Amino acid sequence: MDFLFYQNTIYFLAFALVSGILLAIPSVRKGGFGGQANMLSTKEAVQMANKSAAIFIDIRPAEEYKDGSIPQARNIPMDELEEKTASLSKSKPVILVCNMGRSAQKAAATLKKLNFEEVHVLSGGLSAWKQDGLPLKKHTVANTRKQTR
Repeated sequence: MDFLFYQNTIYFLAFALVSGILLAIPSVRKGGFGGQANMLSTKEAVQMANKSAAIFIDIRPAEEYKDGSIPQARNIPMDELEEKTASLSKSKPVILVCNMGRSAQKAAATLKKLNFEEVHVLSGGLSAWKQDGLPLKKHTVANTRKQTR
């Protein structure tokens, strides 16, 4: 017990604790703990779509999706995600999109449970996409029905 109260031991334990916390902070910020998806900026998402043929999945309700979405995004509303992802390749990267990037974290957990290999979330969601001046596509009712099949 005296070992714990030696001055050098206390300094060493404090140093180890602070170092551990500092090493963990980047992982927590990126969503690395708990099996969460990686957060991607709009630039990273576009690069991934271009280089790795990543699939954008917009999890917003169909009404919101038809008002404007990322041009190549497929609409699979959150409440239909489990049943409609059977047609997707589990080996292709998936980028989930919602309004602000928060709801997509739940969808990412669902996809990971369904054994999707690479799941990402667009940080800031469609709001960040608009803020960065990236293009949006308006959908007609016919296009929306075709996208969700």
